[in-house]
Amino acid sequence: MSDFDQELDASGLNCPLPILRAKKSLASMDSGQVLRIIATDPGSVKDFEAFAKQTGNELLEHRDEGGKFLFLIRKS
Repeated sequence: MSDFDQELDASGLNCPLPILRAKKSLASMDSGQVLRIIATDPGSVKDFEAFAKQTGNELLEHRDEGGKFLFLIRKS
């Protein structure tokens, strides 16, 4: 997993909370910074793909690590 500037642990939260928390975290970050998100909701994979498309932020990576979903999003 690459470097990141901020981490958001959204484990145990269901849609749409991980997205809302990510949106809030990204709002406080500078352009080009990377947010790492940890989620446990299987729906979050599709949610974060859609979120990145809608917001113009770049989904750099997403991985499933045994029920934990890890995302890296670069703020545009």
